[in-house]
Amino acid sequence: MKRVQVIDSHTGGEPTRVVISGGPDLGGGSAADKLKIFRERHDDFRRAVVNEPRGSDVLVGTLLVEPADKSCVTGVIYFDNVTFLGMCGHGTIGLVVTLAHLGRIQPGEHRIETPVGVVTVLLHEDGSVSVTNIPAYRKARAVTIELANADGALGTARPTAKIVGDVAWGGNWFFLVEQHGLALELANVEKLTDASSRMRQAVNAQGFPEVDHIVLLGPPRAKDAHSQNFVLCPGKAYDRSPCGTGTSARLACLAADDRLAEGDSLVQESVIGSRFVGSYRWLDRATGKIIPTITGSAFVTGEAALLLDESDPFCWGIP
Repeated sequence: MKRVQVIDSHTGGEPTRVVISGGPDLGGGSAADKLKIFRERHDDFRRAVVNEPRGSDVLVGTLLVEPADKSCVTGVIYFDNVTFLGMCGHGTIGLVVTLAHLGRIQPGEHRIETPVGVVTVLLHEDGSVSVTNIPAYRKARAVTIELANADGALGTARPTAKIVGDVAWGGNWFFLVEQHGLALELANVEKLTDASSRMRQAVNAQGFPEVDHIVLLGPPRAKDAHSQNFVLCPGKAYDRSPCGTGTSARLACLAADDRLAEGDSLVQESVIGSRFVGSYRWLDRATGKIIPTITGSAFVTGEAALLLDESDPFCWGIP
Protein backbone atom coordinates (compact mmCIF):
# COMPACT_ATOMS: atom_id res chain seq x y z
CA MET A 1 0.00 0.00 0.00
CA LYS A 2 1.64 3.23 -1.19
CA ARG A 3 0.72 6.53 0.47
CA VAL A 4 0.72 9.80 -1.46
CA GLN A 5 0.31 12.95 0.62
CA VAL A 6 -1.68 15.69 -1.10
CA ILE A 7 -3.18 19.07 -0.31
CA ASP A 8 -6.21 20.27 -2.28
CA SER A 9 -7.17 23.86 -3.00
CA HIS A 10 -9.25 25.84 -5.44
CA THR A 11 -8.38 29.00 -7.33
CA GLY A 12 -11.46 30.85 -8.47
CA GLY A 13 -13.36 27.56 -8.29
CA GLU A 14 -10.78 25.55 -10.25
CA PRO A 15 -9.27 22.75 -8.12
CA THR A 16 -5.56 22.01 -7.68
CA ARG A 17 -4.10 18.92 -6.00
CA VAL A 18 -0.49 19.38 -4.82
CA VAL A 19 1.49 16.17 -4.32
CA ILE A 20 3.82 16.93 -1.42
CA SER A 21 5.26 13.43 -0.91
CA GLY A 22 5.01 9.93 -2.32
CA GLY A 23 5.67 10.83 -5.95
CA PRO A 24 7.94 8.86 -8.28
CA ASP A 25 11.71 9.28 -8.36
CA LEU A 26 12.41 11.50 -11.39
CA GLY A 27 16.17 11.79 -10.96
CA GLY A 28 18.13 15.03 -11.23
CA GLY A 29 18.03 17.87 -13.69
CA SER A 30 15.54 20.63 -14.34
CA ALA A 31 11.76 20.53 -14.07
CA ALA A 32 11.72 20.03 -17.85
CA ASP A 33 14.07 17.04 -17.52
CA LYS A 34 11.92 15.56 -14.78
CA LEU A 35 8.77 16.09 -16.84
CA LYS A 36 10.30 14.02 -19.65
CA ILE A 37 10.93 11.11 -17.28
CA PHE A 38 7.48 11.53 -15.69
CA ARG A 39 5.79 11.45 -19.10
CA GLU A 40 7.76 8.47 -20.40
CA ARG A 41 7.86 6.25 -17.29
CA HIS A 42 5.24 7.27 -14.73
CA ASP A 43 2.06 8.24 -16.54
CA ASP A 44 0.22 5.74 -14.36
CA PHE A 45 0.95 8.00 -11.37
CA ARG A 46 -0.58 10.99 -13.16
CA ARG A 47 -3.74 8.99 -13.81
CA ALA A 48 -3.91 7.71 -10.24
CA VAL A 49 -3.73 11.20 -8.73
CA VAL A 50 -6.18 13.14 -10.92
CA ASN A 51 -8.50 10.63 -12.61
CA GLU A 52 -11.46 8.85 -11.09
CA PRO A 53 -11.96 7.20 -8.65
CA ARG A 54 -9.73 9.60 -6.62
CA GLY A 55 -10.02 12.65 -8.85
CA SER A 56 -12.19 14.14 -11.58
CA ASP A 57 -11.91 15.55 -15.10
CA VAL A 58 -11.60 19.12 -13.81
CA LEU A 59 -8.79 18.46 -11.31
CA VAL A 60 -5.26 19.70 -12.06
CA GLY A 61 -2.36 17.99 -10.31
CA THR A 62 0.97 19.53 -9.34
CA LEU A 63 3.97 17.49 -8.30
CA LEU A 64 6.61 19.20 -6.17
CA VAL A 65 10.15 18.44 -7.39
CA GLU A 66 13.62 19.59 -6.45
CA PRO A 67 14.52 22.61 -8.62
CA ALA A 68 17.75 22.70 -10.63
CA ASP A 69 17.78 26.48 -10.13
CA LYS A 70 18.60 26.85 -6.44
CA SER A 71 17.15 30.36 -6.36
CA CYS A 72 13.71 28.72 -6.63
CA VAL A 73 11.68 27.70 -3.61
CA THR A 74 10.50 24.59 -5.48
CA GLY A 75 10.16 22.99 -8.87
CA VAL A 76 6.78 21.82 -10.11
CA ILE A 77 5.21 19.66 -12.80
CA TYR A 78 1.58 20.24 -13.80
CA PHE A 79 -0.81 17.61 -15.17
CA ASP A 80 -4.49 16.98 -15.77
CA ASN A 81 -6.79 14.10 -16.69
CA VAL A 82 -5.27 13.57 -20.14
CA THR A 83 -1.84 15.16 -20.34
CA PHE A 84 0.96 17.24 -18.84
CA LEU A 85 0.91 21.04 -18.91
CA GLY A 86 3.86 23.36 -19.47
CA MET A 87 2.56 26.00 -17.08
CA CYS A 88 -0.66 26.50 -15.12
CA GLY A 89 -1.66 29.90 -13.73
CA HIS A 90 -4.42 28.82 -11.39
CA GLY A 91 -2.30 25.84 -10.33
CA THR A 92 0.62 28.10 -9.47
CA ILE A 93 -1.62 30.33 -7.35
CA GLY A 94 -2.95 27.20 -5.60
CA LEU A 95 0.60 25.92 -5.14
CA VAL A 96 1.75 29.17 -3.51
CA VAL A 97 -1.18 29.20 -1.09
CA THR A 98 -0.45 25.53 -0.29
CA LEU A 99 3.23 26.28 0.43
CA ALA A 100 2.12 29.10 2.74
CA HIS A 101 -0.35 26.74 4.43
CA LEU A 102 2.54 24.33 5.07
CA GLY A 103 4.67 27.14 6.50
CA ARG A 104 7.29 26.74 3.76
CA ILE A 105 7.01 30.35 2.55
CA GLN A 106 5.98 33.71 3.97
CA PRO A 107 4.48 36.76 2.25
CA GLY A 108 6.96 38.17 -0.24
CA GLU A 109 8.51 37.29 -3.58
CA HIS A 110 9.51 33.74 -4.53
CA ARG A 111 10.72 31.92 -7.65
CA ILE A 112 9.26 28.63 -8.94
CA GLU A 113 10.82 26.42 -11.61
CA THR A 114 8.30 25.09 -14.13
CA PRO A 115 8.93 22.89 -17.18
CA VAL A 116 8.72 25.98 -19.45
CA GLY A 117 10.84 28.31 -17.33
CA VAL A 118 11.09 30.10 -13.99
CA VAL A 119 8.13 32.18 -12.85
CA THR A 120 8.16 34.75 -10.06
CA VAL A 121 5.32 34.84 -7.56
CA LEU A 122 4.37 37.42 -4.96
CA LEU A 123 2.40 36.22 -1.95
CA HIS A 124 0.57 39.28 -0.66
CA GLU A 125 -0.21 39.92 3.01
CA ASP A 126 -3.93 39.36 2.33
CA GLY A 127 -3.22 35.89 0.92
CA SER A 128 -3.72 36.75 -2.74
CA VAL A 129 -0.99 35.80 -5.22
CA SER A 130 0.52 37.56 -8.22
CA VAL A 131 2.24 35.33 -10.79
CA THR A 132 4.72 36.97 -13.16
CA ASN A 133 4.57 34.48 -15.98
CA ILE A 134 6.99 33.44 -18.69
CA PRO A 135 6.90 35.51 -21.92
CA ALA A 136 3.60 35.40 -23.82
CA TYR A 137 3.00 36.28 -27.46
CA ARG A 138 0.54 35.99 -30.32
CA LYS A 139 1.61 33.53 -33.01
CA ALA A 140 -1.15 34.15 -35.57
CA ARG A 141 -3.86 36.80 -35.93
CA ALA A 142 -7.35 36.32 -37.42
CA VAL A 143 -7.16 32.60 -38.16
CA THR A 144 -10.41 31.57 -39.85
CA ILE A 145 -12.04 28.18 -39.36
CA GLU A 146 -15.41 26.85 -40.47
CA LEU A 147 -17.83 24.94 -38.24
CA ALA A 148 -21.09 23.11 -38.82
CA ASN A 149 -23.95 25.16 -37.36
CA ALA A 150 -26.93 22.83 -37.45
CA ASP A 151 -28.69 24.43 -34.45
CA GLY A 152 -27.98 28.02 -35.49
CA ALA A 153 -26.17 28.72 -32.22
CA LEU A 154 -23.08 30.33 -33.73
CA GLY A 155 -24.52 33.75 -34.51
CA THR A 156 -25.86 32.92 -37.99
CA ALA A 157 -28.75 30.99 -39.51
CA ARG A 158 -26.46 29.41 -42.11
CA PRO A 159 -25.59 25.70 -41.87
CA THR A 160 -21.91 26.59 -41.45
CA ALA A 161 -20.28 29.45 -39.55
CA LYS A 162 -16.92 31.11 -40.04
CA ILE A 163 -15.09 31.60 -36.76
CA VAL A 164 -12.13 33.97 -36.52
CA GLY A 165 -9.62 33.88 -33.67
CA ASP A 166 -6.02 34.36 -32.62
CA VAL A 167 -3.45 31.67 -31.79
CA ALA A 168 -1.33 32.70 -28.81
CA TRP A 169 1.07 31.30 -26.20
CA GLY A 170 0.75 32.08 -22.51
CA GLY A 171 2.41 28.98 -21.06
CA ASN A 172 0.03 26.75 -23.02
CA TRP A 173 -1.32 27.18 -26.56
CA PHE A 174 -4.68 28.89 -27.07
CA PHE A 175 -7.16 29.76 -29.79
CA LEU A 176 -9.00 32.89 -28.60
CA VAL A 177 -12.35 33.84 -30.14
CA GLU A 178 -14.39 37.00 -29.52
CA GLN A 179 -17.18 36.61 -32.10
CA HIS A 180 -18.82 33.21 -31.70
CA GLY A 181 -22.54 33.82 -31.11
CA LEU A 182 -22.69 31.73 -27.92
CA ALA A 183 -23.98 32.87 -24.53
CA LEU A 184 -21.29 32.47 -21.84
CA GLU A 185 -23.58 31.03 -19.18
CA LEU A 186 -23.39 27.94 -16.98
CA ALA A 187 -26.72 26.79 -18.36
CA ASN A 188 -25.06 26.74 -21.79
CA VAL A 189 -22.00 24.65 -20.83
CA GLU A 190 -22.90 21.69 -23.05
CA LYS A 191 -23.12 23.84 -26.19
CA LEU A 192 -20.02 25.80 -25.20
CA THR A 193 -18.08 22.57 -24.68
CA ASP A 194 -19.25 21.06 -27.97
CA ALA A 195 -18.49 24.18 -30.01
CA SER A 196 -15.09 24.70 -28.34
CA SER A 197 -14.12 21.08 -28.91
CA ARG A 198 -14.98 21.37 -32.61
CA MET A 199 -13.06 24.65 -32.81
CA ARG A 200 -9.99 22.93 -31.40
CA GLN A 201 -10.21 20.15 -33.99
CA ALA A 202 -10.66 22.69 -36.78
CA VAL A 203 -7.78 24.97 -35.74
CA ASN A 204 -5.53 21.91 -35.29
CA ALA A 205 -6.38 20.85 -38.85
CA GLN A 206 -5.78 24.42 -40.06
CA GLY A 207 -2.07 24.09 -39.29
CA PHE A 208 -1.93 24.72 -35.54
CA PRO A 209 -1.69 21.22 -33.99
CA GLU A 210 -0.13 22.68 -30.84
CA VAL A 211 -3.38 24.39 -29.76
CA ASP A 212 -5.00 22.42 -26.94
CA HIS A 213 -7.01 25.17 -25.15
CA ILE A 214 -9.92 27.22 -26.51
CA VAL A 215 -10.96 30.61 -25.06
CA LEU A 216 -14.38 32.06 -25.89
CA LEU A 217 -14.64 35.71 -24.88
CA GLY A 218 -17.69 37.82 -24.16
CA PRO A 219 -18.99 40.84 -22.24
CA PRO A 220 -18.58 40.79 -18.44
CA ARG A 221 -21.35 40.46 -15.93
CA ALA A 222 -19.77 42.74 -13.31
CA LYS A 223 -19.53 46.45 -14.11
CA ASP A 224 -15.89 46.67 -12.99
CA ALA A 225 -14.74 43.73 -15.16
CA HIS A 226 -13.57 44.00 -18.76
CA SER A 227 -14.59 40.63 -20.21
CA GLN A 228 -15.80 37.15 -19.40
CA ASN A 229 -14.44 33.88 -20.75
CA PHE A 230 -15.18 30.20 -21.19
CA VAL A 231 -12.02 28.11 -21.40
CA LEU A 232 -11.99 24.52 -22.62
CA CYS A 233 -9.02 22.52 -21.31
CA PRO A 234 -7.33 19.58 -23.11
CA GLY A 235 -9.44 16.91 -21.43
CA LYS A 236 -12.76 18.59 -22.37
CA ALA A 237 -13.33 19.97 -18.88
CA TYR A 238 -13.99 23.71 -18.70
CA ASP A 239 -11.88 25.96 -16.48
CA ARG A 240 -13.83 27.27 -13.50
CA SER A 241 -11.24 30.02 -13.07
CA PRO A 242 -10.50 32.67 -15.73
CA CYS A 243 -7.36 30.62 -16.63
CA GLY A 244 -4.00 32.20 -15.83
CA THR A 245 -2.15 31.08 -18.95
CA GLY A 246 -5.22 31.91 -21.05
CA THR A 247 -5.39 35.40 -19.57
CA SER A 248 -1.67 35.74 -20.31
CA ALA A 249 -2.32 34.81 -23.95
CA ARG A 250 -5.18 37.30 -24.09
CA LEU A 251 -2.95 40.05 -22.73
CA ALA A 252 -0.47 39.29 -25.52
CA CYS A 253 -3.21 39.71 -28.13
CA LEU A 254 -4.50 42.94 -26.57
CA ALA A 255 -0.96 44.34 -26.41
CA ALA A 256 -0.29 43.42 -30.05
CA ASP A 257 -3.47 45.26 -31.12
CA ASP A 258 -2.82 48.31 -28.86
CA ARG A 259 -6.06 47.61 -27.01
CA LEU A 260 -4.51 47.62 -23.53
CA ALA A 261 -1.63 49.84 -22.47
CA GLU A 262 1.44 48.54 -20.71
CA GLY A 263 0.78 48.55 -16.95
CA ASP A 264 -3.01 48.90 -17.24
CA SER A 265 -5.20 46.25 -15.64
CA LEU A 266 -7.49 43.71 -17.28
CA VAL A 267 -10.18 42.29 -15.00
CA GLN A 268 -11.07 38.90 -16.47
CA GLU A 269 -14.16 37.01 -15.27
CA SER A 270 -14.65 33.27 -15.63
CA VAL A 271 -17.86 31.61 -16.71
CA ILE A 272 -18.74 31.11 -12.99
CA GLY A 273 -17.95 34.74 -12.11
CA SER A 274 -14.55 34.34 -10.41
CA ARG A 275 -11.87 36.75 -11.56
CA PHE A 276 -8.20 37.35 -12.21
CA VAL A 277 -6.54 40.74 -12.66
CA GLY A 278 -3.90 40.81 -15.37
CA SER A 279 -1.36 43.33 -16.61
CA TYR A 280 1.80 43.22 -18.68
CA ARG A 281 5.09 44.88 -19.54
CA TRP A 282 6.74 44.73 -22.91
CA LEU A 283 9.66 42.35 -23.29
CA ASP A 284 10.20 42.89 -27.03
CA ARG A 285 7.82 44.97 -29.12
CA ALA A 286 9.42 43.74 -32.36
CA THR A 287 8.42 40.13 -31.64
CA GLY A 288 5.27 41.02 -29.72
CA LYS A 289 6.50 39.31 -26.56
CA ILE A 290 5.21 40.50 -23.20
CA ILE A 291 5.72 39.57 -19.56
CA PRO A 292 2.23 39.06 -18.06
CA THR A 293 1.34 39.23 -14.39
CA ILE A 294 -1.82 37.51 -13.13
CA THR A 295 -3.30 38.08 -9.66
CA GLY A 296 -5.87 35.85 -7.98
CA SER A 297 -6.75 34.04 -4.77
CA ALA A 298 -6.82 30.39 -3.74
CA PHE A 299 -8.12 28.56 -0.70
CA VAL A 300 -6.98 25.25 0.80
CA THR A 301 -9.86 22.76 0.89
CA GLY A 302 -8.32 19.56 2.23
CA GLU A 303 -5.37 17.46 3.32
CA ALA A 304 -5.32 13.77 2.46
CA ALA A 305 -3.30 10.63 1.93
CA LEU A 306 -4.11 8.85 -1.32
CA LEU A 307 -3.72 5.08 -0.99
CA LEU A 308 -2.38 3.20 -4.02
CA ASP A 309 -3.13 -0.51 -3.70
CA GLU A 310 -1.89 -2.41 -6.75
CA SER A 311 -4.44 -5.18 -6.13
CA ASP A 312 -7.15 -2.60 -6.87
CA PRO A 313 -8.10 -2.93 -10.57
CA PHE A 314 -8.58 0.86 -10.70
CA CYS A 315 -5.49 1.73 -8.67
CA TRP A 316 -4.06 3.73 -11.57
CA GLY A 317 -7.28 5.56 -12.36
CA ILE A 318 -10.11 5.17 -14.81
CA PRO A 319 -8.91 6.47 -18.20
